[in-house]
Amino acid sequence: MQYFLGVDAGGTKAEFALGDGTNELARVRVGTIKRMKANAETTEANLVEALRQLEAATGVSARAITRCCIGTAGESVPLVVNWLKEAFARHVGGELLIVGDVEIALDSAFFGKRGVLVLAGTGSNVAGRAATGQIARAGGWGPALADQGSGHFLGLEGLRRGFLAIDQRRQTRVLDDAQRFWKLESRADLIEFANANPAPDYSKLAPLMVAAAADDDAVAQEVVHQGGDDLAELASLVIEHVRSLEGDPATFEVPAVAVAGSILERVAPLREAMAEGLRQRYGAAVRVLDASADPPAGALWRARQPLNSTQPLA
Repeated sequence: MQYFLGVDAGGTKAEFALGDGTNELARVRVGTIKRMKANAETTEANLVEALRQLEAATGVSARAITRCCIGTAGESVPLVVNWLKEAFARHVGGELLIVGDVEIALDSAFFGKRGVLVLAGTGSNVAGRAATGQIARAGGWGPALADQGSGHFLGLEGLRRGFLAIDQRRQTRVLDDAQRFWKLESRADLIEFANANPAPDYSKLAPLMVAAAADDDAVAQEVVHQGGDDLAELASLVIEHVRSLEGDPATFEVPAVAVAGSILERVAPLREAMAEGLRQRYGAAVRVLDASADPPAGALWRARQPLNSTQPLA
């Protein structure tokens, strides 16, 4: 019997799916195993705990695994990749494949077929697969450079627009909400805290921005809508890249668009703003799937595929 492990290594949590050649046998969720988000001691403890829970549920030792696929943001960042290689080599048997988090979400929605996946959780990323099998990507350059429409974006952009609202003499609650959340005494403290180096985790403010938008705070609503618009722009760039890869504009069909990640799954106004942005560009030709992608299932599906020259071994 062969066993396969799929891992969605997110910024705030990691989800592990263990399966045999056809069935998912168990799934567990632990804290992050991403080294950009926690220290080595914490991430390794989380990894060990996940493997312990899987073995308790199935009786399958991590050393018996044939192949593991990990999907993570920052798959090209040495701090992330090197730690994953070393830690999994210590605890997990078999081959190891490390790919982007958006790729495993894409796999879970389309299982190797053409389509576009928009992922927005703590960070964001967009990828599409052409009929040729080639992958097109947009976004995903990290919190300082991109992550449009993500939890990080909502928190940081909410603060930025909150302070802009002071200059515009507009009313908004977003700064007061952030100040209370971080237990700060004054607006000056908020300015100092938000500008600290290293920076605070702005993604933790995302639920506050979403709640303020739901309560008709105009500034927060603008932030949420902007996140959806930005994701629509990235998805459009990927669709056009897929068009160029397929090479026949006259017969091109706009691929279906799937979504994944906590923001797109839970923040309906942002998801609808993204869908509306796509409809404005492509009309009825674009179809945004109702069901969310399942990244751990995509990682498990990818783990079951034999490694080849287009899937480099990590």
